[in-house]
Amino acid sequence: MAQLDTRQKLEILADAAKYDASCASSGTAKRNSRDGKGLGSTEGMGICHAYAPDGRCISLLKILLTNSCIFDCHYCINRKSSNVRRARFTADEVVKLTIGFYKRNYIEGLFLSSGIIRSSNYTMEQMVEVARSLREDHHFRGYIHLKTIPDADPELVRLAGLYADRVSINVELPTAGGLKRLAPEKDGARIEGAMADVKSSIIDTRDAAKRYKSAPRFAPAGQSTQMIVGADAATDRDIVSRASTLYDRFQLRRVYYSAFSPIPDASAVLPLQRPPLMREHRLYQSDWLMRFYEYQPHEVVAAADDATGMLPLDIDPKLAWALKFRQHFPVDINRAPRELLLRVPGLGVKAVNGILASRRWRRLRLDDVARLTVSVAKLRPFIVTEDWRPVILSDRADLKTLVAPKKKKEQLELFAA
Repeated sequence: MAQLDTRQKLEILADAAKYDASCASSGTAKRNSRDGKGLGSTEGMGICHAYAPDGRCISLLKILLTNSCIFDCHYCINRKSSNVRRARFTADEVVKLTIGFYKRNYIEGLFLSSGIIRSSNYTMEQMVEVARSLREDHHFRGYIHLKTIPDADPELVRLAGLYADRVSINVELPTAGGLKRLAPEKDGARIEGAMADVKSSIIDTRDAAKRYKSAPRFAPAGQSTQMIVGADAATDRDIVSRASTLYDRFQLRRVYYSAFSPIPDASAVLPLQRPPLMREHRLYQSDWLMRFYEYQPHEVVAAADDATGMLPLDIDPKLAWALKFRQHFPVDINRAPRELLLRVPGLGVKAVNGILASRRWRRLRLDDVARLTVSVAKLRPFIVTEDWRPVILSDRADLKTLVAPKKKKEQLELFAA
């Protein structure tokens, strides 16, 4: 490997880290250094943007320790057989970069991942050393997210959780068949075993914290994972079902979805084109329905096309479900329970909470609901208010064309002939 200076390494390893989507920092413990002790904060305003527990946007230094790897996963730009420029940071270099960028007010935290060099344990040791040095040697109190390696010794993963706010272990692909075909060196059972160990450590330290004030905290922002979308034949139905299982079994904070991106000198087993980015967006929306809108996994899956198993790209999954199951509508705004209000297209959680609070004092009219939403037009076929009833509108065969978002017109060429 050619000798590179720090700037060149940063250029290579920051670019290589862009394929990892799971860098949000929401949900961790609030810490700051306003008392003059230590450095950094998980709450401050700020090259990756994430969100602090109070909802404000912060910036994370998002890099790989190295983009060299002993594995040869077909979908990975950094695989062993890939013809890319390689670089590697030492643990000390990452620490100095993080502290230097923080002091210049560029960042508020660190997201660190890595290819696997020498062995899983050696790589994990280097990553843990970065977090240890930041916390103990420099008293860094900002956010740290470590992408852990499933094959590493459980004790190293445990140490990672003691120093980091969040740890994540990528399941990589939605199905066991896809993982075996595209990443034969990775073991799905070992990945899930590592996730189970992290879950147990989080639960144990939470229980200990209830009894002992001095008990150490383990990954207070929990664990997350990431799935690649479109690299194999998995349908949206497969992906949603898999995500639901991961949430239930491992109490994950987030499942991230990353649309497959074609890579140079790609293997013949990979698709030639990337999936539509809208597919990734629809999966995030379906994930939101399960996490915040009280949808059961089978309900979200039911919004997908029966023949293909794919969610529609032209409308969001909540609207797709409502159009497919019209027998549940219209919903009476003044009487319906929370779970039914959350299923009305166009009503968000905040709007539903506003409706529940307001109707304690008076019966709501259509204008009242309109004040709580961006547009009441999408709501009309699905609700009943004191002064509104959709009547024929809700039974129209062309209802989708009335409530679906209008396609944006193509922008005209500035210098068209």
